[in-house]
Amino acid sequence: MFGWKTLQLFKMWTYECFLILMIVLATELVAVTNEEQRSFIIDYDGNQFLKDGEPFRYISGSIHYFRVPRIYWQDRLDKMKAAGLNAIQTYLPWNEHEPESGQYNFEDNLDVVEFVKLANQTGLLVIIRPGPFIDAERDFGGFPYWLLHDNPDMVLRSGKSFV
Repeated sequence: MFGWKTLQLFKMWTYECFLILMIVLATELVAVTNEEQRSFIIDYDGNQFLKDGEPFRYISGSIHYFRVPRIYWQDRLDKMKAAGLNAIQTYLPWNEHEPESGQYNFEDNLDVVEFVKLANQTGLLVIIRPGPFIDAERDFGGFPYWLLHDNPDMVLRSGKSFV
């Protein structure tokens, strides 16, 4: 099983991702303060989403901003919008954003805040998938390599099917 220290690292990473998301949302909220009240709720009786009071069906695709050079972000987002999508999903890869313990990188191709802003300007909603485990064909499922080094008692797989 994962030890207490590993659990604390997961909580810290999730908290950091949450803070980044809150910064993005705060920036966007400032931009819409002069607009009417926005909302997104689930209408259980009507079996639908309601966005700003209107029925809404999201049509989403996945794009990994960290795999696309930043100069192509707008092009890819435009193509996704032209394909009929109104939302995109993206992971936050822990191993990319914290390559060494305590050293964070949110610059250049890893500037997730700028990516989300660009998607919003393109008219796309963004679903952030922070992990900590993202798989996404990433080494170690997106966990940083240093987790095993710093936590030698950490067990990767403890289920009977893996033992």
